Amino acid sequence: MRSSAEHEIHRAGLRVTAGRLALLEVLDRFPHSDAATLHRHLVETDASISIQSVHNVLSDLTAAGLLRRIEPANSAALFERRVGDNHHHIVCTSCGAVADVECVVGHAPCIAPSDTAGFTLATAEVTFWGLCAPCQKLHVVPTKEIHD
Repeated sequence: MRSSAEHEIHRAGLRVTAGRLALLEVLDRFPHSDAATLHRHLVETDASISIQSVHNVLSDLTAAGLLRRIEPANSAALFERRVGDNHHHIVCTSCGAVADVECVVGHAPCIAPSDTAGFTLATAEVTFWGLCAPCQKLHVVPTKEIHD
């Protein structure tokens, strides 16, 4: 009997390999991880996979639509399994923690620009920045409330 991950990989037209399955399992547990972090977790689970192989698998799975790559400013590329819903992210300006934020308003692409310059709009990617709860306890920073 095939696992859900095996079905996803097969449906995407990719060969089901131990490295792809292991990486998807680790990303289920550690979303918003970079390649080095994923490699470290894979090595901890006794998966024998090189950092280059991790990059290759991430590239293949992202191209197949099974992963989403996000690139917050001043951060390595991060990967997550949540795809296809055009959600956004919030990043802690102190520790770099990342959390999902549901679509701001309405349906994808959530935000409409004042001018599309002739483009057909497909998605919007918004990154919010702030302090996560643990960092708020360490830093006393004035907050700015946003009102509609």
